Amino acid sequence: MKHYQTAVIGCGAIHQNHLDAIADCPQADLYAVCDIDAAQGEKTAASANCKLFTSFDEVLEDPTIDVVHLCTPHYLHAPMAIAAMKAGKDVLTEKPMAMSIYETMDMVRAANETGRTLGVCFQNRYNYTSQHVKSLLDSGSLGKVLGAKALVTWGRDAKYYGQAQWRGTWQYEGGGVLINQAIHTLDLLQWFLGLPVSVAAQMSCYQLQDCIEVEDTAHGIFTFADGSRAIFYATNNYCTSSPIELEIVCEKAVLSLKDTLTIQYSDGRVEHSTETTLGEGEKAYWGLGHKKLIADYYACLAEGKPFWIDGPEASKAVRMIESIYRSAATGNRIPIPSPKDL
Repeated sequence: MKHYQTAVIGCGAIHQNHLDAIADCPQADLYAVCDIDAAQGEKTAASANCKLFTSFDEVLEDPTIDVVHLCTPHYLHAPMAIAAMKAGKDVLTEKPMAMSIYETMDMVRAANETGRTLGVCFQNRYNYTSQHVKSLLDSGSLGKVLGAKALVTWGRDAKYYGQAQWRGTWQYEGGGVLINQAIHTLDLLQWFLGLPVSVAAQMSCYQLQDCIEVEDTAHGIFTFADGSRAIFYATNNYCTSSPIELEIVCEKAVLSLKDTLTIQYSDGRVEHSTETTLGEGEKAYWGLGHKKLIADYYACLAEGKPFWIDGPEASKAVRMIESIYRSAATGNRIPIPSPKDL
């Protein structure tokens, strides 16, 4: 069995999900972690029993490293991914893939030119309930999709934004609730229904003006090629981080995805499916999708197969979000460019 020497870049909030998944993956060996915060890096390296780098350049120069996982702030995803691929390393990056459509294009170009694998963590696609929704819709058994709604009601406060200076800024985070918290839900929406062709949206900062310069709330309407529409609403102002809500109305059934998946058929039948791989602790709502995604990523590497959540695929969520921002800024309905358009 082929083994890959892996380095996790960034020891912030999400990195432990990657360390746990790597530990459970038979084809990945954790070789190193990297963080410019030496104290945090040393703590993580000691706990994981691996090498520590405090400079990304050192990671790029080490020929032992096959794969890098990017768990860094948003503004570093594109330049780090491109540099790593040019250094001959495969890349798995956290969401968002990048902060703009043009950055995603640069990343895809680098992957094509170097022949390296670029993967993006949209781990909610690996949830059993998500897979079930996708299978039902693709089968055509539920008839035409008539419409959908997507709701994200989470809570973030000044303490959260104060934990890292890059959060809550256009320059370093690239936005607010949309690009950080709601991006997974928007990705699921387009994965289920296809990339919308346009969006009309508004956004505001209702409660967090004193600590962020980006939006804490956004809402709008997506229109799809067949004329159907999906409404969305996302906020960071709720009292807690409640489960996302996705509802898809079809001719023969209504699919309601929350903690569980409920299928209400037009003939009166009701089915329920439950997600069986929930996480624990403060970030339980992330689930265990990281382990499935990361295992799949390394299996694809070992078998020489493309990883399915690649640059063009992951860029779709960025395209939706950038179009929302443009619509909110201009007051106009904005077309959403597909990966083939640019």
